[in-house]
Amino acid sequence: MATRAHTDYYATLGVPPDADRDGIHAAFRSLARRYHPDRNPSPGAQERFKEIAEAYAVLSDPDRRAAYDREGAAAHTTASADDLLAGLDLADLLARAGMAGFGDGDPFRGGFLGEGPTAMPLRGQDLEVGVTVPLDTVLTGGTADVTVRRPARCRACDGTGAAAGARPGRCAACGGTGRRVTERRRGALVMRRSAACPACGGTGRTAGPPCPGCGGIGRVAAADSVTVRIPRGIAEGAVLRLRGRGMPPPAPGGAPGDAYVTVRTAADPRFVRQGAELWHGVEVSVPDAVLGTVLTVPALDGEVSLALPPGTQPGTILRVPGRGLPLAGTHDRGDLRVSVTVRVPDAPSGEERRLYGLLRTGGGAAGPAEREETGGRPAGPRRRRWWPWRRRASGAH
Repeated sequence: MATRAHTDYYATLGVPPDADRDGIHAAFRSLARRYHPDRNPSPGAQERFKEIAEAYAVLSDPDRRAAYDREGAAAHTTASADDLLAGLDLADLLARAGMAGFGDGDPFRGGFLGEGPTAMPLRGQDLEVGVTVPLDTVLTGGTADVTVRRPARCRACDGTGAAAGARPGRCAACGGTGRRVTERRRGALVMRRSAACPACGGTGRTAGPPCPGCGGIGRVAAADSVTVRIPRGIAEGAVLRLRGRGMPPPAPGGAPGDAYVTVRTAADPRFVRQGAELWHGVEVSVPDAVLGTVLTVPALDGEVSLALPPGTQPGTILRVPGRGLPLAGTHDRGDLRVSVTVRVPDAPSGEERRLYGLLRTGGGAAGPAEREETGGRPAGPRRRRWWPWRRRASGAH
């Protein structure tokens, strides 16, 4: 178990060591309103809120506070921050501090920012979906349709799961609080775990006869089609947020989660995307690589004429400035890169072999491959040979 440097919980909450329970509660509520991540988006607010919640988790519990006061730093270092907050989720801390009315008999009733003494509404979970867009949309920007599949609240019962006319009753498992609390002891520390009651889903009530439309679960399957805006030059793997398009809340009164859309670039047979650059491959013949030529290569907004210089080597990369994808947040564009491959004949004809042989020897005698094509003699027209003794022999007659 990891240990941490000593933290003064009283200083964290800004209260003296002899502060009573009401003073600790008031300090926590004031600081929570200031640093709660839902209200304070500034960097460090979430970590600061966790420190405040940790201090309140110790000082609001008589046993933990007594151990902390008695043993000081030694008691503090017997548990990590995760141990102290184990089972004490922030919803529980807020509820016990009076910010959501944790139970009917809680002395800190009154609610957070005016809420009444009801169980804290639970937020639905977030969803992740994906969408694939073509390079043309990345170039110009546009829209894409996304299908979000999620359970939706049953309209027949408004999500209660009860049949029409049925009256929900008090949940016997949690006594109507909507929360289930379990305890775990570690030395002088008492770890309390608070979670939504599994029997009633955190509502504190149980439905009567089940709704015939949803079978009593309060939800039905649904698929929503949402049009999202694709910004010009959007990066590969960028994530777009759709507020309120996630899972519905587990209980009435809560807020739905969000849907997060991951944008991917569709495969294109012409290009490979690397950031804002586009890569295209071209194959040229040996004569074109040696002598040079003019190539016509594709781009997203039309074809491009590209000069291939004489003596181009295999693997050469040619650059076409400003014909790639837009650079996000600017009016500039990346480059189009053209990778050159030299095509060598894998089955040259006899004439090609003869010509390549002449190139290899600089126009002189043929090489072994060419002699093989000519029966072992040098290539070229066959000359008539002159034998001097034949002439002398004919003169003798």
